[in-house]
Amino acid sequence: MATFVVRVWLPDRPGALGAVASRIGAVRGDLIGIDILERGAGRAIDELIVELPSRDLVSLLIEEMSQVDGVDVEDVRPVTDGQPDPRVDALESAAVLVEKTTLEALLQALCERASHDFEADWSAVIDERPVGDEPLACVGHPPAAAWLAALVAGGSASSSVASGETGPEDVAWALLPSAGLAVVLGRRGRPLRARERQQLAALTRIADHRHSEVTRHTVLGAN
Repeated sequence: MATFVVRVWLPDRPGALGAVASRIGAVRGDLIGIDILERGAGRAIDELIVELPSRDLVSLLIEEMSQVDGVDVEDVRPVTDGQPDPRVDALESAAVLVEKTTLEALLQALCERASHDFEADWSAVIDERPVGDEPLACVGHPPAAAWLAALVAGGSASSSVASGETGPEDVAWALLPSAGLAVVLGRRGRPLRARERQQLAALTRIADHRHSEVTRHTVLGAN
């Protein structure tokens, strides 16, 4: 069996998901997971985990699903490393962060887990007022820290962006307020949705709390 993640827009009404599941079954596929990414304006954006007996059936799957009234397939990507589960990923990321005992290790782990959980092309931790263009930690090749800081500062002026309800499709960020830092990530080709932004904010709150603990322990140890 070949496994795929199918990101789909569908009407937010009873029976819509059932109609999509029926179309998946029509091509001998099996719906084995559902993750709701966003809801609003009468539509929902879901990621469906679908098993197919052959990779050659992907085009037919898209055609069948698109025949359901109001349904649009945004993206299909193969699963190459086990069945994705955002809930398990979130718990694993939390565990990794609370285990870190130095600030450098904590910030690097935050970048690495953010990149993993959201399949980002890059991620970076920056100071809200950076000195120079290098981030404090990063994965991939992020833009300059000063540019990222300006982006975060501008977005923070909007309550809907600051709360994680919306934002640029290819970039998401969250603040570590007690540390005066921000984590920013970018992903091309597949828009970042509300649930992903909220998950990033929750992950960052854990990192911010751990940052305060590590800082306090470091100061006490120095004294």
